[in-house]
Amino acid sequence: MLRLELYILNDALQVPKVAGYVNMSDINLPAHPHSITEEEVRQGIELLFFAYRDFTAEPDAILAQYGFGRAHHRVIHFVGRHPHMTVSELLAILRIRKQSLSRVLGQLVRQKFIVQQPGAHDRRQRLLELTPKGRDLERQLSKPQRARVANAYRQAGSQAVDGFRKIMLGIIAGEEDRRRFRYSGPGKL
Repeated sequence: MLRLELYILNDALQVPKVAGYVNMSDINLPAHPHSITEEEVRQGIELLFFAYRDFTAEPDAILAQYGFGRAHHRVIHFVGRHPHMTVSELLAILRIRKQSLSRVLGQLVRQKFIVQQPGAHDRRQRLLELTPKGRDLERQLSKPQRARVANAYRQAGSQAVDGFRKIMLGIIAGEEDRRRFRYSGPGKL
């Protein structure tokens, strides 16, 4: 079995091309070179695929009832989590082209799930907010996901939750995106 250090050394030159970000501590050899195997890394990747499939299955069924897809879900999620965000901020989070967002956002606005308002200081800005109808859809979509995550957290325990958080933050490529997730300490689920 290959050790992770070989995997990292072979792929270290690819990280900047893929992620646009490299923290040298991410590619330094582990303190215990035999502690993480290639198989464990590959299994972790596979677990992410299976978890994402199951995490999105119930919301996908709800979205289908409206003729919506995952792009609509992402927009509803982020606008719901960050009311009054600008279109530019949403584009930066989603890392998609304006044309792609325009189609999805236009549909959500026309169907009255989202409202756009001009900015108070800059009237050219478009501030996004969920309508009551949009908030209801967001709750429907997030309810099974919140239940799934809360249940997994409870079963795993607080130490595992902290480890999961560190892993997820380690996977996120951009420092700006990682800064969004300031640790507030253990809480009750």
